[in-house]
Amino acid sequence: MLSAHPMRQYLDFEKPVAELENKIAELRQVGQDGDGINIADEVAKLSEKADRQLRAAYAKLTAAQKVQVARHPQRPKTLDYFRELLTDYTPLAGDRLGHEDRAVVGGLARFRGTPVMVIGTERGFDMESRLNHNFGMARPEGYRKAQRLVQLAGRFGLPVLTFVDTAGAWPGIDAEERGQAEAIARSTDTVLRAPVPVIATIIGEGGSGGAVALAAGDRVFMLEHSIYSVISPEGAASILWRDPKQAPAAAEALKITAQDLLALKLIDRIIPEPVGGAQRLPQEVIAAVGDAIAAELPDLVGVDASALVMRRREKFLAMGRDGAA
Repeated sequence: MLSAHPMRQYLDFEKPVAELENKIAELRQVGQDGDGINIADEVAKLSEKADRQLRAAYAKLTAAQKVQVARHPQRPKTLDYFRELLTDYTPLAGDRLGHEDRAVVGGLARFRGTPVMVIGTERGFDMESRLNHNFGMARPEGYRKAQRLVQLAGRFGLPVLTFVDTAGAWPGIDAEERGQAEAIARSTDTVLRAPVPVIATIIGEGGSGGAVALAAGDRVFMLEHSIYSVISPEGAASILWRDPKQAPAAAEALKITAQDLLALKLIDRIIPEPVGGAQRLPQEVIAAVGDAIAAELPDLVGVDASALVMRRREKFLAMGRDGAA
């Protein structure tokens, strides 16, 4: 079962669509309450108009608007993907060094019958769950847990599936005191050296090293309206212009969209979203992610471990070289 949302939330650029859909809802209520009132034709006209406006808006999204869509609170979260795509999921907790970080979730499972290790960053879908998962921003313990799970997967020959949705690693003093930078670097290195297939999917926001730590895989997928960046547009604007209001310009310059990153050969595949984003038809999007993973996994399973690691190493070393983009 997907995380429940009481009512649809609209982004700023969706306001014209919101007005039409609210009008449709009002008419339907009148039709239910009224005595023999037929509003079907009017509802059909408004629905068609709303659909046209939604398609027009999403056909020309700016980078800044894609940031909004990627952060939409009603997009399916990592645990939604776990529930829909996996069977026999057994969560594993703790870094075996003394702490448990709920921003990183993961464990053993079966993906369409294949035993796998799954790991992801979980944001939560309401205030209680967001606080419980620290808004998807992991402390060092989260990345050390991820390392433990990847190493466990390597020991038992299990493919690793990661799902990334985080604004970045937790920037608090407590995290820095406990070695945040080292934990992120070590997690990235552990994923790069994994002797088993690793498929990473950016399902919302892929922020900085906190995302790379789980996404240095053999295959890196992005949802159509997800983003992946070394720094948030707001952070870049604050540094470059000393003005967070320049975030839209920073978003364009950073090349953070799935389309930009595919063109730069930094990711391997874009998974389409329905018109209006993943939040409109979450089960359809989750199924599409499952299909993409299922299409790529057979080519990776069975490859010699040393060849797999070497191929992964060469893939990332090639990024940014002349002719690679």
